[in-house]
Amino acid sequence: MKNKNKEYAVELHNISKIYKLKGKDEKKEFYALKDISFQIEKGDVVGVLGTNGSGKSTLSMLLSGISEADEGELKIHGEQALIAINTGLNQQLTGEENIHVKGALMGLSKKRIQEIKEGVIEFAELGDFLYQPVKKYSSGMKSRLGFSISLSLDPDIFIVDEALSVGDKGFAQKCVNRMMKLRDEQNKTIFFISHSLPQVKSFCKTGLWIEGGKLMEIGPIEEVCEHYAAYVDKYNALSEAEKKKIRDEKFKERLIEKKEIGLLQKIKKFVKG
Repeated sequence: MKNKNKEYAVELHNISKIYKLKGKDEKKEFYALKDISFQIEKGDVVGVLGTNGSGKSTLSMLLSGISEADEGELKIHGEQALIAINTGLNQQLTGEENIHVKGALMGLSKKRIQEIKEGVIEFAELGDFLYQPVKKYSSGMKSRLGFSISLSLDPDIFIVDEALSVGDKGFAQKCVNRMMKLRDEQNKTIFFISHSLPQVKSFCKTGLWIEGGKLMEIGPIEEVCEHYAAYVDKYNALSEAEKKKIRDEKFKERLIEKKEIGLLQKIKKFVKG
């Protein structure tokens, strides 16, 4: 039962996301995320952990509204912005033009866009590259621009997906400092997806661990990081053959059997009908 004293920014109830795989002989479907449920209070800072392919980026796309769930209910209370290396940037446009386009998509007036542009230019520190097409940018420069635009648009919920894993450490720390200010002074809700456990532990309050498309644990950041680190250490100590066996088992668990596919299709058809 929902606690009436708590104000949630995000609520997920039995969320699943299904992707199709094209094989040589047949098409398969698998769960990128399966039966995920959690609630995040407004003002919380959530460190999202998980090994490669666990479903972290799929979760970030669902939270940001870029993708829709196939099953379950997702409630987002407030405006959200995804900060990833390439997401939301038009490669053919210049950095400056991207600022205008992003602002227009958010419904901002030309005057307001002009006002926030100065803040973006100052924070991104791109110099003359601001007037070059984004396709000429390095990954670090794209991260700088995307991060700076999202900060200036001032959403209620930030979803940061590995955006600080590229570029120089100085700018990454600058971004962390700004997000800390948003956390402490403006009560913003932040999802922080990163492989850097020290960074996650120093910045986040809550830990959310996803593995093999399933929610393994959610709780105080120190506890979740400790359990996740122990899992990673144990996995890394295995031989390559043992690692492959575990990966294959995880993937097999995520595959949807043909009977299950048929049932899902019948349910969807019934709902639409």
